[in-house]
Amino acid sequence: LPMPESPDLAILAAGYFVIEVIGLLLAADAVMRSRSSQGAIAWLFSLVIMPVISIPLYLIFGRTRFHGYTEAIRDKETQLEDRVTAWHHSMMQEERALPADKADVEKIVKQLNGLGFTGSNEVELLINGAATYEAMFQAIEKADSYVFVQFYIVKDGMIGQRLKELLIKKAGRGVRVLFLYDEIGCLKLPASYIEELEAAGIKVSGFKTTQGRQNRFQINFRNHRKLLVVDGKIGFIGGHNLADEYLDYRDTHLRIHGPAVQQIQLAFAKDWFWATREIPEVPNHVSKSSSQDTYAAIVKTGPADSFFDCSVLFSTVVHSATHRLWITSPYFVPDDIMVRALQSASLRGVDVRILIPGKPDHKFVELASLTYYDDMKKFGVKIYRYQEKFLHQKVFIADDWLAGIGTVNLDNRSLYLNFEATALVADSEFVTRVSDVLEADFSQSELVQPNYFDQLRLPIKIAARVARLASPLL
Repeated sequence: LPMPESPDLAILAAGYFVIEVIGLLLAADAVMRSRSSQGAIAWLFSLVIMPVISIPLYLIFGRTRFHGYTEAIRDKETQLEDRVTAWHHSMMQEERALPADKADVEKIVKQLNGLGFTGSNEVELLINGAATYEAMFQAIEKADSYVFVQFYIVKDGMIGQRLKELLIKKAGRGVRVLFLYDEIGCLKLPASYIEELEAAGIKVSGFKTTQGRQNRFQINFRNHRKLLVVDGKIGFIGGHNLADEYLDYRDTHLRIHGPAVQQIQLAFAKDWFWATREIPEVPNHVSKSSSQDTYAAIVKTGPADSFFDCSVLFSTVVHSATHRLWITSPYFVPDDIMVRALQSASLRGVDVRILIPGKPDHKFVELASLTYYDDMKKFGVKIYRYQEKFLHQKVFIADDWLAGIGTVNLDNRSLYLNFEATALVADSEFVTRVSDVLEADFSQSELVQPNYFDQLRLPIKIAARVARLASPLL
């Protein structure tokens, strides 16, 4: 082709040609690396048709693997080995085998976690913010040795201030405090909040997802975990972040006393080591409950895993259900693997129910979610929209023996891109308690009818379809 006569136009044309070549190369990379065909196609078309816009977006959001996390731990194996080995040995003494008919879930947990279920745990269900924060603050108040705090979002409101004052008070009394947060989740947290903690002798760090040469441009990964450990004896895990609005949300958390707390502690220790290259000093003693013998396991998942561990875990739970599977999530944008698993479970005669917000907080995610209603309804899956307030809990029960409470949403980000953690409780009495709570939630929800999507206005339908096409890129 003849080059433009104007030098400026020639330079512009040459520049655009280079951009197109880069777009094509990245499109090939997307095809080779994307975790799903939808994601590959979405990136392919956007990088070829709109390279100027799509190239920087792909460089920031296109990666599905988080590099360096596992390698950093391996590099320090000699330092970590004794401590991790001691932790594993202590926890293995409390490991409990599940019945043979639960073997599939147990095997996956061991594969992903390195450990199975432990016994001698006392597990308390915490409903909504007031009960959760009060239980956390009481546990911190009683701390004798150390407190590990890790949250995705921390805000400088009433809850954040109360936590800060309590941590400063405990640090002043000689309690060691480590405070880990996600930089993206805490963008609005003022620097003065962190400075006050550090001035009191508290060690504070962001998770540093952009740390490392291969991660420097990536802001697509989040540490979405919400963990609290007190003296290695009491642990908390669930959906609550540290912000005042969670007092008004419908959310669920878990308080654990027992060997499973060591698994929460190990998840924190590895995250802290990634962020700071420091190994938290903790005793190897495992505290056991004398009042309960509940079986529990903590499964941590994330983009540094060798496999897509979160997707594997939840798919296994869905496939294991024989008569009941109830799942709650504030965001419902599942991938094809999860869609087929839920449809298959319903076809097997399993009572599959999905509880999502009727008052969502993200319009784009809600639009994408709408398109899944028909996919679920025509296979017999029941979808409920909670009407009372914003629903933020991440809870499931499978049959009458397994409950899961943690940080995982049923969306692309949690299943593949976020660092997450889920507490699995294998106990029929506990499942009954969770079931009773979910029954109350269903009673305050609207059951989605088969023609729900068809009754929407055409612009909303179009926007929903567009949102679903873009959902693999989230």
